[in-house]
Amino acid sequence: MARVTLCKPCLWTALIGIGILVFWYFKVLALGYYWLSTTLNAAQWKNASLWLPGYEVTVEGLAIEGLSRNASGLTFNTETGTLFTVINRPPQIAELTTDGRLLRTIELEGAKDPEGITYVQGDTYVISDEDSHSMVWLQIGPQTTRVSVAGKPSLGVNIDAVHNSGFEGVSWDSEQNRLFVVKEKMPLRVLVVRGLDVFNTSAGFNIDISEWKSSDAASLFMSDLSSLTLHEPTGHLLLLSDESALVVEYAPDGQPISVLPLWRGFNGLQRKVPQPEGLAVGPDGALYVLSEPNLFYRFERRTATSGL
Repeated sequence: MARVTLCKPCLWTALIGIGILVFWYFKVLALGYYWLSTTLNAAQWKNASLWLPGYEVTVEGLAIEGLSRNASGLTFNTETGTLFTVINRPPQIAELTTDGRLLRTIELEGAKDPEGITYVQGDTYVISDEDSHSMVWLQIGPQTTRVSVAGKPSLGVNIDAVHNSGFEGVSWDSEQNRLFVVKEKMPLRVLVVRGLDVFNTSAGFNIDISEWKSSDAASLFMSDLSSLTLHEPTGHLLLLSDESALVVEYAPDGQPISVLPLWRGFNGLQRKVPQPEGLAVGPDGALYVLSEPNLFYRFERRTATSGL
């Protein structure tokens, strides 16, 4: 039997090539640059933003009893003081307490691959369906046990349609009546949809879709996007990346201002968050992260921050 040997120069070349590929894919140099930049601007933003370095994990990796698979997306209902997430197999919506306890599950009929959810007002929510590249408006009341997407107002956006790399998250801006939509990859995009009169849907939609961009295009330094949420008191946008395991806070003009690594040893974490897929912020500034399939995390400020 013939023996195959690799020459040492060939092996080193291969290893260097793999290393370069990893650095390129995970945008390591860009991450380092912007992390340093946010650190140097700490004095400017520490009391005028969420300022993610000032957070500490208070609930880490809690398995949500009653949920066992595929939880994705997260939103905070300011009227009930609870969180809502979606499950894609089987399609469901789940309501959670702020300490990660399951309150109820709601059957979601007609959706194929729900990945994101955002609370709008009253009993109105928007969910994003990755398979159909669409957003659907639903009503979920305190006693709702089943809801169908059939016949509900919906918006399909067939931009860069790629199977299993579609719309991963949505976030409603009640101040300006606009919807933020995040596309996972190929390419990474954050879309802003305006002109949605969700409370007068009989008149139809007269919409405008634009792309939200960072003040420096290179500063979208994550390798994918899995969720997002708008913090309305500051107008700051938080983007979540599964592959990079990061939460990044952006100012209204798109400037990155703070970073929360979801890595072991950072912000009190004992272990890396394995697959972060949902992100929400409570009225008190508490940050909630949901990791697929069913792990719950809560981060709180170490000290009170003014200006919020």
